[in-house]
Amino acid sequence: MSDELPLEVEEFLSWMASERGRSLNTLSAYRRDLTGYTSWLRTRGSLLADVDRAGIDRFVQMRRAAGGAPSSVARQLAAVRMLHRFMAEEGVRRDDPTADVEGVRVPAGIPHPLTEAEVVQLLGAVVGSDPVSLRDRALLEFLYATGARISEACGLSLDDIDRGNRLVRVFGKGAKERVVPIGRTAAAAMDEWLFTGRPHMEPVKWARRGDQEAVFLNTRGARLSRQAAWAVVRTYGERTGLADRLSPHVLRHSCATHLLDHGADLRIVQEMLGHASISTTQVYTKVSQERLWQVYRQAHPRAEVR
Repeated sequence: MSDELPLEVEEFLSWMASERGRSLNTLSAYRRDLTGYTSWLRTRGSLLADVDRAGIDRFVQMRRAAGGAPSSVARQLAAVRMLHRFMAEEGVRRDDPTADVEGVRVPAGIPHPLTEAEVVQLLGAVVGSDPVSLRDRALLEFLYATGARISEACGLSLDDIDRGNRLVRVFGKGAKERVVPIGRTAAAAMDEWLFTGRPHMEPVKWARRGDQEAVFLNTRGARLSRQAAWAVVRTYGERTGLADRLSPHVLRHSCATHLLDHGADLRIVQEMLGHASISTTQVYTKVSQERLWQVYRQAHPRAEVR
């Protein structure tokens, strides 16, 4: 079976890149989802131009029956919706067969952050004053202090850091820019890396201009990749016994949860994390409420009927 995408899909992906500014990662995800959809249509002898609502419903049912996670099915259906909406708006077909298709309900998951004690344990596991240790400490401190995504940390350039005001400019999904504060501890770790550790990792000759401007470098003097940064987090997770729970995103969860635990305004946390919708940030309030009840049940003598 050929996985070559129909022209309509290629035009849609090109439009998403040029007109909507979607990232390469997002475009790759759309391409995977739409490849699966169009391959399924091909096996049924259907075309994008003539598939109807019943066909879309059958596709969703097939994905569910195949054991697809609700979040995966919902994401793929969202890509299919956007494709058919694009086709209708561009006049490729006169109707949008997904307009009345029922959405896929995704159970609301609650993030599982580290406790503050576990964060202290993790950050304390980075010992040594060699360049790699200084970089690793700065990276972990930065991720927890700012709640930045791993891709945002790896994409940092030297000009993005305002050391005097302890602020950093990060570029999130869709190249959206935001400015985030850095705490004193993280700022000190960043300074130690930038002025003591990083110079020892700089090559005699830079391979790419983007490497020269990068905040975080690998041992070859190139910009630290997302995969390499993941490996740093995993290494210290294993050293502290947190490997089964730790990821860069868990540090982001932990930053948001601890801010709310200590009284931060929800809108400020939304802005800091770069969430497009406040409802995404509100997930973290559920974590704080659960912790509140846990402490209350343990501490109050009449919290539970005995």
